[in-house]
Amino acid sequence: MVKILGAGLIVVMGVMQGAQQKADLVLFNGVIWTGTRQHPMAEAIAVRGERIVAVGENEEVQSLIGPRTRVVDLQGRLVLPGFIDNHTHFISGGFQLLSVDLRDARDEKEFARRIGEKARSLPEGRWITGGSWDHERWPGAALPRKELIDPVTPHHPVFVTRLDGHMGLANSLALKLAGITKETPDPPGGRIVRDPQTGEPTGILKDAAMNLVRRVIPPPTPAEMDEALRAAMNEAARVGVTSIQDITTWSDWAVYKRFHRRGELTVRITARTPITEWERQRDLRQKEGPGDEWLRLGGLKGFVDGSLGSTTALFFEPYLDAPQTSGLLHEEMLPEGIMQRRVAAADRAGLPVSIHAIGDKANKILLDIYEQVIQENGVRDRRFRIEHAQHLRPEDIPRFAQLGVIASMQPYHAIDDGRWAEKRIGRERCRTTYAFRSLLDAGAVLTFGSDWPVAPLDPLLGIYAAVTRRTIDGAHPRGWFPEQRITVEEAVRAYTVNNAYAEFAEKEKGSLEPGKLADMVVLSKDIFSIPPEQIPTAKVMMTIVGGRIVFEQ
Repeated sequence: MVKILGAGLIVVMGVMQGAQQKADLVLFNGVIWTGTRQHPMAEAIAVRGERIVAVGENEEVQSLIGPRTRVVDLQGRLVLPGFIDNHTHFISGGFQLLSVDLRDARDEKEFARRIGEKARSLPEGRWITGGSWDHERWPGAALPRKELIDPVTPHHPVFVTRLDGHMGLANSLALKLAGITKETPDPPGGRIVRDPQTGEPTGILKDAAMNLVRRVIPPPTPAEMDEALRAAMNEAARVGVTSIQDITTWSDWAVYKRFHRRGELTVRITARTPITEWERQRDLRQKEGPGDEWLRLGGLKGFVDGSLGSTTALFFEPYLDAPQTSGLLHEEMLPEGIMQRRVAAADRAGLPVSIHAIGDKANKILLDIYEQVIQENGVRDRRFRIEHAQHLRPEDIPRFAQLGVIASMQPYHAIDDGRWAEKRIGRERCRTTYAFRSLLDAGAVLTFGSDWPVAPLDPLLGIYAAVTRRTIDGAHPRGWFPEQRITVEEAVRAYTVNNAYAEFAEKEKGSLEPGKLADMVVLSKDIFSIPPEQIPTAKVMMTIVGGRIVFEQ
């Protein structure tokens, strides 16, 4: 039987008789990038159960076709190992899909209009959250104020965050419910933006100040959490993401556990819980173990600083457009020395550590912490990570390889921030911003992801960003600091092989080899052979997780 799927992909149901132990799924007549150095390319691949049983030429795999084998004629299409995303806020991404979307609002008027439309669709008193707004898209790039949305939300408290998650806008009702007034002091690690004439809060809250509002927002119900996870998993399958390395709250962990018990996960989850509660993960691992191939505890996540867009990333020198500040240490760094003590204790307990650092000073501080912990606890295979590793001094780049620290980066940020980063920190500091090429050349392990919902989950956009560095405003057709571009294969490796290594799973996934998990993605175009600027035109035709097709078109 032959079934024609969308875009001409042909699926043939196997009719060959044969011996026992035939494959459940065979993909043949394709261009298969295995991710291995010894045999990088193949034509066909066979799967039995959750595992790959053969990779090779068409003729070599044909003997594994049996009467119940599903056989896919790839017609020359490209197969890659399933994409692994090194940094998601996965359930938050699902909620973003279900909430008000402000990411592409072109100006303040459209921003307010969308919030007003959402308010009219909800009962009075219901909170409006989500947003992912970006004021850098707007003429003049002024921060929004509560007065912009108060007229359209008199009966709905609003707290919508900027796409980087490091500041948000509250309307007057939300500020009232949170008890934030002119007299409210800035919390440690945060800032309440105030009108320079009146001293009244404008509605913008940065980093730790956001918690003043978040603590009064009703938590989502279990049903709402389930809906968000389903939406997120559908999006992951659509874009070929088969594994995520998530930034997981303990409430998220409960949802993941619930889905895992029911056998409903369609993406593999490595959960990183807050370093501030590192003992909780240690104790849970001792009681239940780290988990399995579908869901496991993968270590800890912490913060050194904020973000560039919120002027809270920590630099050695002040911001050019906000010379009164050089950024903020995150509240997790306070009091002084607490982060090093946490990292050292977690490391002694065998918990992998990954910490957010954006500004050049934040990265230097974190590299120093890692170096001191290595000296204190001794050399071993610990795979420390810096999440984002965004702005680096040239002298700090070699330290990643020297210390064995993984650069866990999200390349779409480069073509997004590249529109306006130079007005923040100047051209010289931007030369080693998102320094993909320099890090690889220095011998560092480079891994890629999205930071979804801060950026799109789609790995093809991340690969395009790393290879072209063309900013999304079209202003840099040859690339923003093109000397930091990398090859398509290097970018794909950062999304597959290297990400598996980063989560200590290189023996299980990340490449297409017999015995490994059958996680793979079929693309409509060969991204290795088309012009790099055309990579976003490639589509995911099929996503396979553990031998099961979870998406096809």
